[in-house]
Amino acid sequence: MAGFYDTQIQNRNFLAPTGFRFTLTRAPKVAFFSNSANIPDLNLGVANQPSYLKDIDVPGDKLQFGDFNIRFLVDEDLKNYMEIQNWMRGLGYPESVREIIDLQNQQTRTIIPDKTMDIYSDGSLIILTSSNNINFKVTFENMFPTSLSTLDFSATDSDVEYFTADVTFKYTIYNITDSSSNRL
Repeated sequence: MAGFYDTQIQNRNFLAPTGFRFTLTRAPKVAFFSNSANIPDLNLGVANQPSYLKDIDVPGDKLQFGDFNIRFLVDEDLKNYMEIQNWMRGLGYPESVREIIDLQNQQTRTIIPDKTMDIYSDGSLIILTSSNNINFKVTFENMFPTSLSTLDFSATDSDVEYFTADVTFKYTIYNITDSSSNRL
């Protein structure tokens, strides 16, 4: 039988919103300048069990994973912005089929045996402790961008605010592991 002290939280430090790093195989320049990220939401569907008095909600069997969003500082030469834009252009090939061929020729990861196209990337959101050591890691599989924000130029701004861009990703699944890659 567990004692009272076995059920208490041992680490009394709070999780800091500034303690993270992001890595993305296909777009390392975006990852380096990332300054905002999220652990996506998770929703479990609900089934409705009919009853003669009142219908009863019961847990469903499908999870819905929310989008993964990052914000990054845009470098002066647009190198990191173009990593995402070229990836998206390759996926949507707006000018020619050659764009998706060029995307696949980048070979940023090992191709999954049952998939023939190299259009995805894996990524990791590394969460740090209050001492800036790795605490846990959120690993995303088969990511691809679905949205890239605009860059609005204005000559009327009095203060210089450096550009940031927002990217939204879809992915197959994410898992949270400790620093030794054991699932939490």
